[in-house]
Amino acid sequence: MVKFILHEEVLPLRSLMLRNGRPLQECIFDGDEAYDTFHLGYLEDGAIRSVATFMRNDFFPEDGEGYQLRGMATHPDFGGRGYGAALITFAIAYLKEYNTDYLWCNARSAAAPFYKKIGFINESPEFDIPGIGFHYEMRLKLK
Repeated sequence: MVKFILHEEVLPLRSLMLRNGRPLQECIFDGDEAYDTFHLGYLEDGAIRSVATFMRNDFFPEDGEGYQLRGMATHPDFGGRGYGAALITFAIAYLKEYNTDYLWCNARSAAAPFYKKIGFINESPEFDIPGIGFHYEMRLKLK
């Protein structure tokens, strides 16, 4: 089940899956507590199995209002079950209600095929985020 969660609740999976086990305080993103940021979790048996954060960020300002998907992570014991796709599907419906024009992300290179299946398109050549890894800028038009 997808539900809105607090920013503190995304930190354990961010640490485990995205930041090589760094302390939770080092996994906080600028904007996590902004009024227009929201965090989603996929819960199963009362435990959070997958998380994603959505922040207002007009990265492609010529295309209107944008949101950035950040910090998407699924516990390794629960990958491949559609939890991440469920989070994005929920967020897309929510953002469309508010007339958001597009959703974008810096997708890890290994995750790019996942985002392409959902309908995101590559907007950049591959690039390295030092200490994090190789990524692509990807965008999904919502209108």
